[in-house]
Amino acid sequence: MKITNNSVVVMHYAVSDSEGTLIDSSYDHKPMTIIQGSGYLIQGLEDALVDHKTGDKFEVAVTAADAYGDRHDDYVQTVPKEVLQGVEDLTVGTQLRATTDDGEQTVIVIDVTDDEVTVDGNHPLAGIDLSFDVEILEVRKATEEELAHGHIHDEGESCGGDHDEHDHEQSK
Repeated sequence: MKITNNSVVVMHYAVSDSEGTLIDSSYDHKPMTIIQGSGYLIQGLEDALVDHKTGDKFEVAVTAADAYGDRHDDYVQTVPKEVLQGVEDLTVGTQLRATTDDGEQTVIVIDVTDDEVTVDGNHPLAGIDLSFDVEILEVRKATEEELAHGHIHDEGESCGGDHDEHDHEQSK
């Protein structure tokens, strides 16, 4: 069976940046399972899966625009420390939820001084071209329940009823 929208895809992957530095890999862990076309993957990788089948091994280069987007300097802001009063951990690398004009967003603390905190709302991989090594382990049609819930159910598993698609994380 070839991969099309609403296919369940079980795959191993390794992702590297344009310098060849390994960022993440599933090969030493459990493979990733997704519903094709659900928007769970970055667009460039999801597009590259179409028409592949079980047993296929391939590489795909994904530009930053089709991955996590370009970096935006205006997503980096320095705010007075008192704005974050009550936040316990304000060390570099801490992820915080911030309210923006576009709604809730995750920001990462990138600098802390005595009076100010600098946060970055860019995804850590924004502006980076990526390279994926992919191995397709299984392709099957998603069940009606999986499509309705927006995630995969392991064999014999049910998530217990009527939920909207945002109630559960997809299997990874």
